[in-house]
Amino acid sequence: MSLDWIGKPCLLRVVEVTQTIKLETQKIQSSEGALHLILVPFKSLVKKSYWSGELDTVEFDKSAEDCYQSLQCSLLAEMKLVFLIALVSMIVSHAAAYDPLDPNGNITIKWDVMSWTADGYVAAVTMNNFQMYRHIISPGWTLSWSWAKKEVIWSMVGAQTTEQGDCSKFTGNIPHCCKKTPVVVDLLPGVPYNQQYSNCCKGGVMAAWGQDPTSSVSAFQVSVGLAGTSNKTVKLPKNFTLLGPGPGYTCGPAKVVPSTVFLTPDRRRKTQALMTWNVTCTYSQFLASKNPTCCVSFSSFYNETITPCPTCACGCQNKNSCVKSNSKESHKRGINTPKKDNTPLLQCTHHMCPVRVHWHVKVNYKDYWRAKVAVTNFNYRMNYTEWTLVVQHPNLNNVTQVFSFDYKPLVPYESINDTGMFYGMKFYNDLLMEAGPFGNVQSEVLLQKDKNTFSLKQGWAFPRKVYFNGDECMLPPPDTYPYLPNSANANPTSILAMAASLLLVMLSMG
Repeated sequence: MSLDWIGKPCLLRVVEVTQTIKLETQKIQSSEGALHLILVPFKSLVKKSYWSGELDTVEFDKSAEDCYQSLQCSLLAEMKLVFLIALVSMIVSHAAAYDPLDPNGNITIKWDVMSWTADGYVAAVTMNNFQMYRHIISPGWTLSWSWAKKEVIWSMVGAQTTEQGDCSKFTGNIPHCCKKTPVVVDLLPGVPYNQQYSNCCKGGVMAAWGQDPTSSVSAFQVSVGLAGTSNKTVKLPKNFTLLGPGPGYTCGPAKVVPSTVFLTPDRRRKTQALMTWNVTCTYSQFLASKNPTCCVSFSSFYNETITPCPTCACGCQNKNSCVKSNSKESHKRGINTPKKDNTPLLQCTHHMCPVRVHWHVKVNYKDYWRAKVAVTNFNYRMNYTEWTLVVQHPNLNNVTQVFSFDYKPLVPYESINDTGMFYGMKFYNDLLMEAGPFGNVQSEVLLQKDKNTFSLKQGWAFPRKVYFNGDECMLPPPDTYPYLPNSANANPTSILAMAASLLLVMLSMG
């Protein structure tokens, strides 16, 4: 008889027919892309007309054994291929949300059940931005989840849902939100005190942890009904999504953690939440935008050539709607009014990026060197509050002075100190204005040389990586960096010889 093993037939012959035959065979099945091995009695695969006895197992002849072994090797190769594909997909998906300059950066959403009610619970929800240099700008965060059962939100303090949903089945006391998937936003500054909650009401704006830890927190209180009323009956929300304010964040499932401990105002007594669960959200630039959002240009004192941003560095999809800097439209009233969908209105440039970072190698001293950094905004509809600029360069391990920006070294790996964060001084230049004459900020940085590593050759003085507001900027190709002129590498002996010759000519003329 012939049996098909995933498209590969094998001939199985019965060598000996007795009441009980010695060996069992294996049948290979393919189900939903997965491969399985199942032991089955041979009698279920053979027509009963071949014999009348009760058969439990069958013995293969030599050819069948060889076929089985070859099939086993083929199956092993197929299983290896499936495993490698799954492993690669896991690595790629993990890498997309992994930032090598901030490996532990994330936004953690913590739910603390503070009390049980007749039909549910009251929870304090706290969002902590643990990202060192990526903050959430206006119009702020948007948080959403799906209820596990038929829960409703009776009331909220410090935040609100964008829609109430269908609450027609309730009479008397109407819930704040009856939607299966509520969408929550922060309240704006200046709301009445009875609607405020600690760390709320900032329009959803959250500072980066490395820039301002006290402003990197947002919180609200929610009263949930038609829910569990104990640790055993409450069901955790699921399918959390976070916009900050656009896409880019991926949230994991809610996980029960040890209850949060609180100190009373006099710090003499500890209390704790009745139940606590956490949700962790990580950022991926690939999910946020298919194109970069900033680019980098270079220049130096030793070469007149300016290395510009690459052409269409941020995509040229907005090329047809851009505004020329010297046109009447650039001075049109209302040009800086943002759109609800945050559609940018860019100044016409060859790179078409909303933001450009320029690094200029300015001066080379005996023991120090100086660089100038300028950030320019080309978006007429966006200003950047509490902006951050992260630069990776080997000489940032020896920063002497930063003149017009605040500076903080970032040391995700304790043995390597080559990354730093620049950001604006409070109430001075922490706001990068819209495109136009005031749409730029600049500073200079003085660095002490390490004589073992310092060089102006081969683009060493330029950054390795640049991030603006947490997104990596596109650098120009290395072969276009400003280079040292040939005279800089000339032989000192030949220079002395030329000087001596010139002196002789002058003397002879005299």
